[in-house]
Amino acid sequence: MSVNKSYAVFGLGRYGRAVAKELVKCGAEVLAVDRDEDLVNAVSAEIPYCKCADVTDAEVVRKLGISNVDVVVIAMATSLEASVMATMLCKEIGVGTVIAKCANEMNCKILSKVGADRIVFPEEESGIRLAKNLLSSGFVDIVELSKDVSMIEMEVRPEWIGKNLIELNLRKKYAINVVAVLQETQVYVNIDPAKPLEQGMRLIVIANPDKLARLK
Repeated sequence: MSVNKSYAVFGLGRYGRAVAKELVKCGAEVLAVDRDEDLVNAVSAEIPYCKCADVTDAEVVRKLGISNVDVVVIAMATSLEASVMATMLCKEIGVGTVIAKCANEMNCKILSKVGADRIVFPEEESGIRLAKNLLSSGFVDIVELSKDVSMIEMEVRPEWIGKNLIELNLRKKYAINVVAVLQETQVYVNIDPAKPLEQGMRLIVIANPDKLARLK
């Protein structure tokens, strides 16, 4: 996913606000929705497109134009019923990716059953981290170590397959330091730089996120 996709965030509690604000900050097109007018008014200065609406109503969801949105983040974990309804409505109208915030394992199973493409637990994944992962096309996961340094799990790019780390010289070209290689269920930290990379491999790297923009 990337900044070129459109996003909607349902629910403007702390988690939903964090996702929406980070997406906007990075230049993505975001529609933020909550049924609480006070919450909508509180974030309207930071999130340009905010609506006060009930996203469990099919007609409301259609009028909001959600069928044209690429990714919907449902951040209403305190109400399983609302999360289920919103998830089902989004999938029914053709939203490609629905990501649902989940309160517990049982709710996770229910939301997966009704169509959620991905489940997130707020205790394990911050809203800002989710937003960065959504915007980082080609990157599987991002953990921010400091303001200027992140640890990223990324897929081996097609043009890298068959080449080794010596040939690719990622440190010089992209300021990327490869610290581990993932293949199937194995993690290899003692990397052979002369071994060709294979399709399906993933790399754990440490890099400056701004410089990684050249890889998107």
